[in-house]
Amino acid sequence: MSTMDSNDLLTLGRDRYLPVYRPRELILQRGQGARLWDAEGRDYVDFGAGIAVCSLGHCDPDLVAALHEQSNKLWHTSNVFYSEPPLRLADELVASSRFAQRVFLCNSGAEANEAAIKLVRKWAASQGRGPDQRVILTFRGSFHGRTLAAVTATAQPKYQEGYEPLPGGFRYTDFNDLDAVAAAMAAGDVAAVMVEPVQGEGGVMPAAPGFLAGLRALCDAHDALLVFDEIQCGMGRTGSLFAHWQDEVMPDIVTLAKALGGGFPIGAMLAGPKVAEVMQFGAHGTTFGGNPLAAAVARVALRKLASDDIAANVRRQAQAIRDGIAAINAELDLFSEVRGRGLMLGAVLKPEHAGKAGAILDAAAANGLLLLQAGPDVLRFVPALNIRDDEIADGLARLRKALQAFALS
Repeated sequence: MSTMDSNDLLTLGRDRYLPVYRPRELILQRGQGARLWDAEGRDYVDFGAGIAVCSLGHCDPDLVAALHEQSNKLWHTSNVFYSEPPLRLADELVASSRFAQRVFLCNSGAEANEAAIKLVRKWAASQGRGPDQRVILTFRGSFHGRTLAAVTATAQPKYQEGYEPLPGGFRYTDFNDLDAVAAAMAAGDVAAVMVEPVQGEGGVMPAAPGFLAGLRALCDAHDALLVFDEIQCGMGRTGSLFAHWQDEVMPDIVTLAKALGGGFPIGAMLAGPKVAEVMQFGAHGTTFGGNPLAAAVARVALRKLASDDIAANVRRQAQAIRDGIAAINAELDLFSEVRGRGLMLGAVLKPEHAGKAGAILDAAAANGLLLLQAGPDVLRFVPALNIRDDEIADGLARLRKALQAFALS
């Protein structure tokens, strides 16, 4: 095979990928911790962690060791047979969750949410509710995935346009507005409320104090299920293993993915006592879900992400990022607020800079910082949860340079 340089590879990407992505014009080759290097040898501080996926950084040695060890034992059996890693992982997820009795392992967040949607509908049917009594209530600004049911649950028209007719049985209301939720549930046809404790793609918007507890009360009053989508905000990102722990609310279903595998693809749906026995043999399935490789890595990731050391580091580094942005903002006056929880932060651009988040991401990459956006007006900070003090300091220094360049452009 002939050697290809960066330009050849970029051309290959443009010609061969289905053009649903718009990657930045660089080829990433390797990573270690919170740093990445491209094919030209340039280094980057990574404040995006693969969209909140690589929560223990790149090539964490414990995850690498788990993958290597399992790769020499067993890769795949299908769910026609048991193997040890997924059994152990399911037990550990149940034990750590404080509510779940059973687990469905899959490959991604969208699959976890699809499983949750099907479980809600199956539960409602088991209660004798007809198809018109199985509505799932979600929130404007939410994001639940790209498959057809998950994108319909996602209450953002920009993700749905062109895919009509969309599946029925979804209703949308305003996030953090309990009166609006009560009105949306008044007809008695809502089987579940599905919510992110911190909205990710919707601008890094946390649930207001008391909102999740209010949802729990409304669900109980209407005999509806409460589903927490913690695909982005879970697994230690907000400073506790599960984001909803901070609200002291018990869900019926939780969906996980992203950080659960530390970069290796895996998803999970956790089912509480009310729904743990609803799906029986043949009701759902997956070919690759819970394969031994993914489960072996996820077991190590779960153990590390649940540690007190990670929680303490999240708190410390979140404050460091907030302080760093405040210092930059005192000089450049670009942001109206920083919101979020833990190491899931959104810096909101002032109205005069609305729509410019993408341009700032370009400037950041040019200055050796990989950053994300959450909509056109919000910079998203979701670095590795074990990111070091020197990596934070270096990343903030590069952010300052990028923002200075942006302000002068």
